[in-house]
Amino acid sequence: MSKILKNNIRNIAIIAHVDHGKTTLVDGMLRQTNVFRSNQSVADRVLDDNPLERERGITILAKNTGIRYGDVTINIVDTPGHSDFGGEVERVVNMVDGALLLVDAVEGPMPQTRFVLRQALEQGVKVILVVNKIDRPASRPLDVVNETFDLFLDLGATEEQADFPVIYTRALDAQAGYEADDLAADLRPLFDTIVGYLPPPRVDPYGPTQMLVTTLDYSPYVGRIAIGRLTSGTLRAGQAVTHINAEGAMAAARVTELYTFQNLQRQEQASVEAGDIVAVTGIPNASIGDTLADPDDPRQLPPITVEEPTVRMAFNVNDSPFSGREGKYVTSRQLGERLMRELERNIALRVKEGERAGQFIVSGRGELHLAILIENMRREGYEFSVGRPEVIFRETEEDRLEPIEDVYLEVPNDYLGTITEMLGKRRGELMQIRYGDGGTVYTEFRVPTRGMLGFRQSFLTATRGMGTFNSLFHGYEPYRGAIEIQETGSLVSLETGPVSAYALEHLTQRGTFFLSPGEEVYAGQVVGQHIRAEDLVINVCRTKNLTGHRGVPKSITDALPNPRQMSLDECIEYLGAEELLEVTPQSLRIRAKELHHASRQKRSKRSKNGHNSPA
Repeated sequence: MSKILKNNIRNIAIIAHVDHGKTTLVDGMLRQTNVFRSNQSVADRVLDDNPLERERGITILAKNTGIRYGDVTINIVDTPGHSDFGGEVERVVNMVDGALLLVDAVEGPMPQTRFVLRQALEQGVKVILVVNKIDRPASRPLDVVNETFDLFLDLGATEEQADFPVIYTRALDAQAGYEADDLAADLRPLFDTIVGYLPPPRVDPYGPTQMLVTTLDYSPYVGRIAIGRLTSGTLRAGQAVTHINAEGAMAAARVTELYTFQNLQRQEQASVEAGDIVAVTGIPNASIGDTLADPDDPRQLPPITVEEPTVRMAFNVNDSPFSGREGKYVTSRQLGERLMRELERNIALRVKEGERAGQFIVSGRGELHLAILIENMRREGYEFSVGRPEVIFRETEEDRLEPIEDVYLEVPNDYLGTITEMLGKRRGELMQIRYGDGGTVYTEFRVPTRGMLGFRQSFLTATRGMGTFNSLFHGYEPYRGAIEIQETGSLVSLETGPVSAYALEHLTQRGTFFLSPGEEVYAGQVVGQHIRAEDLVINVCRTKNLTGHRGVPKSITDALPNPRQMSLDECIEYLGAEELLEVTPQSLRIRAKELHHASRQKRSKRSKNGHNSPA
């Protein structure tokens, strides 16, 4: 039977660059459709309920909610704005027929907007352009609309997709309008455009049951929850289905409970018709990309495919002298089980066992993608160590290929020469340059991914915190040659014990320290950054010889420079080839892979004499 339009449903995604107001706009849409009581206290960015999302101010996980506008149910999928979480985007685009592209009225379409928008356009999704923050002093809405139109053409949009409607908003005030200088008191123009322009789902309500699993959730009461759009037929609580995995293997299963998304909650349903986004329980082995089908006519939907990872890190069991002090889960079995569980939801991740016992090679879409996993694990009580990020090469018969990124920079003109030199050392190639108002320069470089590892801190230092950059995966190209960018080495502790103020007082000229007097360190731990390119072994535990003279330790401590406090992202960027990051629920410690100083010296001598080939 031919498919029909389900006019009472709109399934839409919201696309935007980081910090353009996407989640704030969703807050306004929820409030104006009476999701909350008038006297209810609600936090801002209500969909960003993950603690890491609130701390970093970004959306990491795609989320579903549903609102009612008149007789129409609008199912909203809030997508991440960072390209490292593209796996989230690639799978949820399968559930929607339309999208809101949210763009800042000053900044315009940003680099990472390109990635998400490209995914939507390739799926044939129709888009509404929402120009947000038009009340900003430097707002330029007409220029932003023209730039967005050029972006659509650049990404290969069809004529119909490029003929998009434009809505202007102030998300913080929950106002929208058809003209930048004439906003309504609410978001009604936006809702009317969603219902009038974006298409309803085209479904076959009388066909065999078909649902593609695009998201997984978990409840301690009902177990695994499979979420996706029902594209054909109906689903009922208690209905028998055929579970088809991504490889095509079939197994009998039964739906126990059935939910739709309404407001910020799941609402239990007795049955659901095609076109809606639903959550299903009772399928214990469901995975992303699987199909739930009719047992009498099991038809598999095309499984979800995502781009391959470009960066990998080695996760190891923590074997430092301080291991087991702070973590709850410390064994290789517990570490492996946790990483395997992550694969169930995080389809852009890859995990395999390493060359030695207790090691796992984890591959992802970028440093941030892996850093979020590490932070989540340490908050759950895991203790482990990770190595320096490495890019994933592709070997072909003709050449060795490496991942390349498009890097978009915005820097003051005074620092352009410094940044160009830095990226030149990283085998970067200048693609485009544009001079803006106020002495700001906008440049685009094409740089190997390995050249961007550890670049952020050096960039911020070189531009005195006044520059910004964003990167987007471009593709694989022939290997560009060796990159030598190490400018400083590490200060490594010689002994185990508490750090003494007396020792630091005499070592301050050697570099910047990461620790304060009184903190415990172990031999082989990195305690600071050397001012020169090579590592330096120092004794930070050395104390003053006992004499009859009474010292004033507090005055020494007060005179010492403040230690450099590094976040997880900064620690990962800092790591050298022969260093590890020890991760515990309470601490982050950088250490040498080989803790014994004598062993490191022997290895270094053998390497210089040519007995070992360089890694």
